Amino acid sequence: MVWAAARREAAREGDNQLVVEGVSKRFGGVVAVQDVSLEVPTGSIVSIIGPNGAGKTSLLNMISGFYKPDTGRIVLEGQDITQRKPSDIAALGVARTFQNIALFSGLTVLDNLMLGRHVRMKAGVLASVIYWGMAQKEDIAHRQVVEEIIEFLKLQDLRKLQTAALAYGLRKRVELGRALALEPKVLLLDEPMGGMNQDEKEDMARYILDVNQERGVTVVLIEHDMGVVMDISDRVVVLDRGRRIASGTPEEVQRDPAVIQAYLGASKGGRA
Repeated sequence: MVWAAARREAAREGDNQLVVEGVSKRFGGVVAVQDVSLEVPTGSIVSIIGPNGAGKTSLLNMISGFYKPDTGRIVLEGQDITQRKPSDIAALGVARTFQNIALFSGLTVLDNLMLGRHVRMKAGVLASVIYWGMAQKEDIAHRQVVEEIIEFLKLQDLRKLQTAALAYGLRKRVELGRALALEPKVLLLDEPMGGMNQDEKEDMARYILDVNQERGVTVVLIEHDMGVVMDISDRVVVLDRGRRIASGTPEEVQRDPAVIQAYLGASKGGRA
């Protein structure tokens, strides 16, 4: 598609919003990530692929602050965030979803999305009790943001339902909505289409593209569906056994001999 090619060219020429430099992470004697570097241009979609155990989720956990790298550093918009707490990194505009759905099943769709606003709330508990008027005004403003996300993700008819009652694909969509409620600059998605059927995958791919194009959010994506990855990504980074073995445009990665030898050829273009 012409628009995709133009966007990829812009991503190549643009500034890097997120830079990972030589990060490594060990768990006892197991090396999960070893000396991995990547650059994420502002406004791009960068996918991280590789077989199970390649270190993809561990890398996302370091970017979001859940793990601290043993070596290397992570820079967001020129600011070193390597040792920052997850809450601090979220406040700087990095949101994420998880491989295993992490919603509060006993809460409604609306309440789960409102929880995504927590780092944007200034009133706090004490203010909510003493200065109830200010807290009430803030709550109204946050609800407006959440209601817009509900409309964007076409969840209007589900807003008052508990998430436990929703189909799997819809729960994945709600989790995306909760991440968007943070109003992120960078969105980290860990297998957002895992376990979905083909129709659900197509819907999610469209939402990811809309988030990127319409909202201007930079996306870092872990995904096993190679068709989706090659269709929507500006750049692809390939990990294998904790190491980066390739990086480039989808076209470049598909032709890379190291990638083909590692797993693309073995999977015949299917899962990675």
